[in-house]
Amino acid sequence: MGMGARLTRMEPDLTALDAYLDDAGVDGYLLDADSEVSDQYYLSGFDAPDPFITLYDGDTHLLFPRSLEFGRAKRESRAETVERYVDFDHQSKVEEYGPDEAVSHVLADFLAAYDVDSVAVPPRFPLRTADSLRERGVDVSADTDGIVTEIRATKTETEVDYVRTAQRANEAAMEAAESLLEASDIAEDETLEVDGETLTSERVKEEIEVTLLRHGCSLDETIVACGADAADPHDSGSGPLVAHEPVIIDIFPKDKATKYHADMTRTFVKGEPSETVREWYDLTERAMEAAFDALEPGATGADVHDAVCDVYEDAGEPTLRDDDRTETGFIHSTGHGVGLDVHELPRLAPNGGELEPGHIVTIEPGLYDSAVGGVRIEDIAVVTADGYENLTEYEIQFVV
Repeated sequence: MGMGARLTRMEPDLTALDAYLDDAGVDGYLLDADSEVSDQYYLSGFDAPDPFITLYDGDTHLLFPRSLEFGRAKRESRAETVERYVDFDHQSKVEEYGPDEAVSHVLADFLAAYDVDSVAVPPRFPLRTADSLRERGVDVSADTDGIVTEIRATKTETEVDYVRTAQRANEAAMEAAESLLEASDIAEDETLEVDGETLTSERVKEEIEVTLLRHGCSLDETIVACGADAADPHDSGSGPLVAHEPVIIDIFPKDKATKYHADMTRTFVKGEPSETVREWYDLTERAMEAAFDALEPGATGADVHDAVCDVYEDAGEPTLRDDDRTETGFIHSTGHGVGLDVHELPRLAPNGGELEPGHIVTIEPGLYDSAVGGVRIEDIAVVTADGYENLTEYEIQFVV
């Protein structure tokens, strides 16, 4: 069975994009990117490593420089039409205008074929493409808000299932990591050992990555950070793991078949955590509960973030809300959207907007201080019509 066979095709609801084009008074929306750019993958429904053109004018039209992806695009993409430069007399244009200018004539003819004189383009769009289209008389305006990115924030049932599948893989990987910590012994110098060898951050990451691969997922990096390393939320960690110190494990894999992500963090201690770390952990669990209590449609991302800050500040811990220069305490936002990108809209942060059913978000409060280490716990959930559904099934356990 091929990859495509086991996938339910995701059909996005683009009514908001239609409305945007009407409001902006433009004929179409144009993307020039490879499918690593999530808006391109979302709109085209096609996965290609080289840049191609997507035009949306109520229907989706694809244009490829070469024939390489042509057959596959006709089979796999959601597009109404799939065309190539050669379909717009590319070679004769090269002879007439030279190779660089020829492309702009091809693009102009492609747009003209769909009666498109004006296009909106995303905030990050190749300047060269925009300039060359303007030279051909096409009106190009920047969509500064990124309407496709906004649309992507609201997930279909199919997309929720994609994330749920990635999260099951994530949990298998977390279990493999936790098992290594559980199986470890404490050496005389307080480092952890497994089978007589020092247990390192690198060894645990390898176990995580191998497990994810077996579940059809991959990841560019993962966080296994111990002690002082754990005090920096984005330090991925390195070297020997130590007893009695918090070990933050943060895994955010991508399902290779769907390209959708999951995200989860747990903090473990092998041995006896200090009084402070134990307090931080209890506090962070309470902050997480407060965030979930606030998570519902109609609430804002800011409301959820405030709920976490309230718990920490009431306990006397510093937060960025209380002091925007603090380098210890709660020094990041409460969460973020997850989908084709591991960080996307909406934001559970001071400026976070209104939450809607179909938003998939992380809830990840934490406390950090290089003198102590760090503690973070993170689940992933989808906002529903009457609250939320937690997509995380992995238990929260501290001392292993």
